[in-house]
Amino acid sequence: MADVTQEDVNHALEVLGLTLPVTPEALEQTRRALLHTWNPARYANLTNNPKQYMESYKKAEEMTSLIGAAYAVLAHDAA
Repeated sequence: MADVTQEDVNHALEVLGLTLPVTPEALEQTRRALLHTWNPARYANLTNNPKQYMESYKKAEEMTSLIGAAYAVLAHDAA
């Protein structure tokens, strides 16, 4: 992974809703909780409107990607 800047770390903390210092346990627990919340499959039965479903699904996919990237930055930073 490329060098991680303080700006990257701050953005990752903001995405995950954490503050320094971050323990590996807190990082993993937060990641799992957010991935459960933003799992795209959870939006399948929330609406019968296909357009609304796809908007929610795409937002969930975007958030899942952001959570993964933020976790990677903080896990790398903690190593």
